[in-house]
Amino acid sequence: MIGSLFLSAFVFLSLNLASGVQENLAPDAGKKQEQLNYEVTVTANRVETALKETASSITVLTREDLLKLNRATVLEALAGVMGFSFTRNGPPGSASSAFIRGANAEHTKIMIDGVELNDPITPGRTFDLGLLLVESIDRIEIARGPQSTLYGSDALGGVIHIITRRGRGKPRFHFTTQGGTFHTLTGAAEITGKSGALSYAAGASYYDSKGFSAAGSNYIGNTEDDGYSNLTLSGKLGLHPRNNLDLMLTARSITSRLELDNFGGDFGDDPNNQQDYDSLMLSGSARGLFVRNRWESSLTFSFLEYDRHNENPTDEQHPWESDRSRYKSRCVKLAWQNHVFARRGNTVTAGLEYSHEQGESDYRSESLWGPFESLFPRQNSQNIGIYFQERLALSGRIFAALGARYDHHSQAGGALTYRIAPGVAFPRTGTRLKATLGTGFKSPTLYQLFAPASLYGPVGNVGLEPERSLGWDVGIEQEFLSGTIVLGALYFSNTFRNLIDFDFRRGYLNIGKAATKGTEFFLRIEPQDNLRLSVEHTATRARDVYNDEALLRRPRNKLALKFHYDMTPAGHLGIELLHVGEREDQFWQDFEPTRVRLGSYSLLNASVSYEVLAFLRLFGRLENILDQDYEVVKGYGVPGISAFAGLRLKL
Repeated sequence: MIGSLFLSAFVFLSLNLASGVQENLAPDAGKKQEQLNYEVTVTANRVETALKETASSITVLTREDLLKLNRATVLEALAGVMGFSFTRNGPPGSASSAFIRGANAEHTKIMIDGVELNDPITPGRTFDLGLLLVESIDRIEIARGPQSTLYGSDALGGVIHIITRRGRGKPRFHFTTQGGTFHTLTGAAEITGKSGALSYAAGASYYDSKGFSAAGSNYIGNTEDDGYSNLTLSGKLGLHPRNNLDLMLTARSITSRLELDNFGGDFGDDPNNQQDYDSLMLSGSARGLFVRNRWESSLTFSFLEYDRHNENPTDEQHPWESDRSRYKSRCVKLAWQNHVFARRGNTVTAGLEYSHEQGESDYRSESLWGPFESLFPRQNSQNIGIYFQERLALSGRIFAALGARYDHHSQAGGALTYRIAPGVAFPRTGTRLKATLGTGFKSPTLYQLFAPASLYGPVGNVGLEPERSLGWDVGIEQEFLSGTIVLGALYFSNTFRNLIDFDFRRGYLNIGKAATKGTEFFLRIEPQDNLRLSVEHTATRARDVYNDEALLRRPRNKLALKFHYDMTPAGHLGIELLHVGEREDQFWQDFEPTRVRLGSYSLLNASVSYEVLAFLRLFGRLENILDQDYEVVKGYGVPGISAFAGLRLKL
């Protein structure tokens, strides 16, 4: 009721403002139809915005960037992104975690075409980026720092937004295939196009690999390879019946099978432990432009379903041990979003969101100790959020965003967040100064709230409060030689409180505190149109304030050196050197967790492609050319030197 009154008042006020604006001032909405000659982001403000007019720390990987990398999964494509790091428990498909500026993995919101993917049944409500194949993706945007004001719960550390391809122009058929080390074979086929008011994009992607031992072949007793397969089907159907109305239907399903090991390290191998995973994402939206294109309003409905099944029967190595489990969840969301382009460079945004999620799980095992079961009966929660933001961009010199949001969770109560993001540009000197200050929150997950007590004591806690964060950054960017050289530096700081942690005697409690701080530095040199060099460095200090210890698996330093050269109009060469510094990890030895330090490592990668015909491009890539021996997670395997080659066909 309050949200409806708020939005009604907002629309009424905005329309009156808009009616007083001179008609010859083109709103930001009109710019969408122009030929853009600058980089844009849609994630920073939920509306297309020039990167040079936002203070947010945003990295954008375009379709062209993804094609040059020639990598199969989103997780691998993000490896060199500034401020981003990840871990993976073995070969492709294994469980992975993504960290932005040292924040916990569950503090990153993952979205695809505006629909959040975080799984309600995982203990931390996370999503594994390794499940997403890149072939149908048009661009990926990574927003660093608290983003809860526009995106709600889970966005304490940042947002990763994947945007898929939309049909344009005459019908096109795209086909890609590649193969290589570990008996890896991938393929993708997609058809896109537009006919009158109808646009369409439909495709299928496939990934299959025999992999290597997840438990690490460098450890005793681990000789069995752990394979992975993934079939992704996607579709996007758009209808543009009138100049001011867009309708869109989107669907995506993922079916995968992963072979697992019991643990990392000596004798962690398991020959018949596997996981089957199915997911379905559906969304429908209607977007309209009104009042001479000065008011954009959209209504979106989305449905998300996950079903994960683990089966580990007895075998020769484990004749008395077996387990099986199943995890199921759903999330339904309804969102109403509005942009009012009040005057040139002034956009007012407001929205209302409602979500309902549910989850359940069933775990059973057998061992010499007897049978054991852990049942999590179906539970659900609801959340309603309302947000408001005003954005200004004046004369190409001053830009700022100011916003606030209120969310109410059915179990954990309310959370108020805000964000301020000012910046100023000096065109004559090529200087940009920017800063952001914002807060974030994360509602307790279903498991943290409702998990039944065990023999050892309570687990779930219905009295949990939302986790909170406060983050800020300040940076400068400087151009030299008419933009041929760009230098940037930024300092960031985040504090997290009320973090939900598990106590073996009392269950889940709001007892955790953490802090991250560091610097981001980049240098980009483009002496000519066909040559680009870049250096990106991130220094991060992430600490558990409660225990006065470094947060696990966060590198203190990460350096990426990138070289891209268009040798001819048809050929491209890319070389990347990725250096990851020391991290602390935890390893179980003699039934006790022990802190260990993982050494730094450097990976040299290269990719090459050549357009043989107008419709045919050949490509190849080498990974870990120096055959570096390293560990990302203590006890788990990593790939050595790897080679892949393939072709891309467009008709």
